[in-house]
Amino acid sequence: MVSKLKIIPLGGLGEIGKNMTALEYGNDIIVIDCGMGFPDEDMYGVDVVLPDFTYLKQNASRIRGLILTHGHEDHIGAVPYVLRELDVPIYTTPLTAALVELKLEEHDLLRNSQIFTKKAGSVFRLGNFSIEFIHVNHSIPDAVALAIKTPLGTVIHTGDFKIDVTPISGGMIDLVRFGQLGNEGVLALMMDSTNVENPGHSASERKVGASFDKLFMGCDKRIIITTFASNVHRLQQIINVAAKYGRKVAVTGRSMENVMRVASVLGYMDLPDNVMMDLEHINKLPRNQVVIISTGSQGESMSALYRMAFSEHKQIHVDAGDRIIISASAIPGNENTISRVIDELFHKGCEVIYDRNTDLHVSGHACQEEQKMMLALIKPKYFIPVHGEYRMLVKHAELGKFMGVAPKNVVIAENGSVIEITKKGISLADTVQAGAILVDGGGLGEVGSVVMRDRHRLAEDGMIVVVLPYSSDDHKLLADPEIITRGFIYVKEAEDLMEELKRVTLESVYACESQHIYDWTAIKSRVKSNLSGYLYKNTRRSPMILPVISEI
Repeated sequence: MVSKLKIIPLGGLGEIGKNMTALEYGNDIIVIDCGMGFPDEDMYGVDVVLPDFTYLKQNASRIRGLILTHGHEDHIGAVPYVLRELDVPIYTTPLTAALVELKLEEHDLLRNSQIFTKKAGSVFRLGNFSIEFIHVNHSIPDAVALAIKTPLGTVIHTGDFKIDVTPISGGMIDLVRFGQLGNEGVLALMMDSTNVENPGHSASERKVGASFDKLFMGCDKRIIITTFASNVHRLQQIINVAAKYGRKVAVTGRSMENVMRVASVLGYMDLPDNVMMDLEHINKLPRNQVVIISTGSQGESMSALYRMAFSEHKQIHVDAGDRIIISASAIPGNENTISRVIDELFHKGCEVIYDRNTDLHVSGHACQEEQKMMLALIKPKYFIPVHGEYRMLVKHAELGKFMGVAPKNVVIAENGSVIEITKKGISLADTVQAGAILVDGGGLGEVGSVVMRDRHRLAEDGMIVVVLPYSSDDHKLLADPEIITRGFIYVKEAEDLMEELKRVTLESVYACESQHIYDWTAIKSRVKSNLSGYLYKNTRRSPMILPVISEI
């Protein structure tokens, strides 16, 4: 039997978000990351998008562990939903473990979950796989890359990374270890592609701290800053600058409060004495002595900044006495929602600072020169770009070839691709079920393609309900049908059309009677079909039509 390693991306390829990859050898499977994605604008009512993990459910008995590279939502957000269906132990670093525990507690899953914490440098075995955590720099502490030793050779998964020679804490990325592994020989490299379109190097997080200092100096307004809740290093810099200028700091937004509490308990944040205050107390201070750190950097409708902008926040009312700093870049797809929030803040007279030229945000992902350095250090035989939209994967593949990886050994895959590595080479051998699971409220997977199609029709063309009062004795229509519309037309302005709809409905009913059709389902089908045809012919619209038979 030929020894075979399978790499199966289930999310994160051809998209930003919902990262999940399975590695399979013999009877053992390990899963790397378990992330969520944000819904597109046309996913009406959808709260969260998850990777389709049907393949994992089909092979549940073979899964040895779920390994999480760091604590961002696109890498851990799906964990509660997956653990509802699968009993899988989790292996990750201390901060990531604490953030996952918060999620599992919310879903009432913590008691029955197994979470094993490992620090960078740890090595542990899961079946045929030996996994080593390697320290990397990213926009959250405790991020790691993985060196996975298999019977065929070592596979390196970088996770999200950058090379920051002056990090806020935790030390520089462990380039020495990557070089050692490269000298020993690396079978395959899976690398973060997010910033492959950006030349040069990503800037150090310390640049943002210097920008904050300039914006705080001499400011006589209340300062409100929004950033990613998980960016612990950024939060630390905000607090440090506030303390320097004698300001008190309050936090608003549940996710940010949770992250700061966990990070300070674990020692990843150092909160100076007498700087932090509750929101209700800080409002009593003069504005020039106050800093408020808020969620909402992506314009999320339930976030604290959104509620401030639209006058829905119970404790904070913003106006011309506020300087609002947006210290984040837009996740692709969120540009419009962020712009709406910024416009509202300007309407209220606030000073809003969001220009990228002010170094208010630096990326946590490696740019081209850093990616080249990793390729040069690791010298992989096979190269698989991951974590990025399709154009990014293609450009990253080109970079890999430029750095000396043989073109036949570079694979651009898609979600559901089965990448097979044997002693003979690498190939795309097969596919498994992959895609998206849509979460609406507490429902997992209940919003399928049919439901989403109906929501699109409701949003675009509205709905018509046709109520037919029938006799329960002789199945005869007792009165004219009642036509109710929602999102289609304003009835008073379209009385002629409403009369025509009644006429078409009655013709349909009488046609059924003349053919001795008394089955409710058949009558409703005839009414729906004839109304649909009439409406499209006369209005070029296709509203959802719901015939309802009321038995009297």
